[in-house]
Amino acid sequence: MGHSHHHHSHDLSGKRLFLTILINIAITVSEIVGGVVSGSLSLLSDALHNFSDVVALVVSWAANVLARKDADKRKTFGYRRAEIIAALFNSAVLMGIAFSLIYHAVLKIIHPEQIKSLIVIYLSLLSIILNFLSVLIIKKDASKSMNIKSAYLHLLTDVMTSIAVFLGGIVMLKWKLFYVDPVISILIALYLIKESFGLVKETIEVLMNFAPEHLDLNEIKSRLEEFDYIDNIHHIHLWRLSDHEVFFEAHIDFKDNLSLEEATKKIEELERFLKENFGINHTTFQQEFNRDDDKSPVKNHNRNH
Repeated sequence: MGHSHHHHSHDLSGKRLFLTILINIAITVSEIVGGVVSGSLSLLSDALHNFSDVVALVVSWAANVLARKDADKRKTFGYRRAEIIAALFNSAVLMGIAFSLIYHAVLKIIHPEQIKSLIVIYLSLLSIILNFLSVLIIKKDASKSMNIKSAYLHLLTDVMTSIAVFLGGIVMLKWKLFYVDPVISILIALYLIKESFGLVKETIEVLMNFAPEHLDLNEIKSRLEEFDYIDNIHHIHLWRLSDHEVFFEAHIDFKDNLSLEEATKKIEELERFLKENFGINHTTFQQEFNRDDDKSPVKNHNRNH
């Protein structure tokens, strides 16, 4: 039941993503044409941002499909990290685009040009409406997946940037202040950098097998050692495989020389405890008794074994 529901939710995410891809292709094409005709860098910036959304959404959609593929003898974890890689790619591309926008905007401030403001106003208004529709389509999935969240952030920033371009168009139409156009481009770019940086950091931490920030390894160790049959927990590894899967492995010293059946029951109790109290989905314990080994909580693999 749980497995089929997982696939069903992935299918829904995939369909929503595909619909937002089509919407963003329409926005990108219309804004590129409008940006060239009007001479507006902010409109082209918005178009470029939308194009990055198309790339981001295509990568997210592909990762969403890949993540559904089953594990095999070689890929024992399946493709469940595909979505993390997609999120990293999306956010890194967005940062690169942002720096490019700043460069071109500075050039335009130095050499200002007249802009056809009405085209900017109409197309940015169209972009606001369509991007807001895209945001609503995938909002529900964004809280469940880092990959969908990265796509959602792209779309949400598009709504904000389109509003800025729209307001800039009105200012240019009314007061002929054409330098407003590159200034808006710089603001869009800075916003992109700010939004993307956190996601780049988080995805790199997952790929580097860092422990999740919300879990304290020392607290987990001390709570486990409160069980009266445990002497020591050491050589701990704690990491995230994907958005929702937290893995924990450790060496466990029992106080008594338990039978295999007794030890198995204790391990099952510990697994339930970790799942209920820390949200750890997958646990591996190496069971030990009277073993003379390094009892460090985290083993330094650079030392000689």
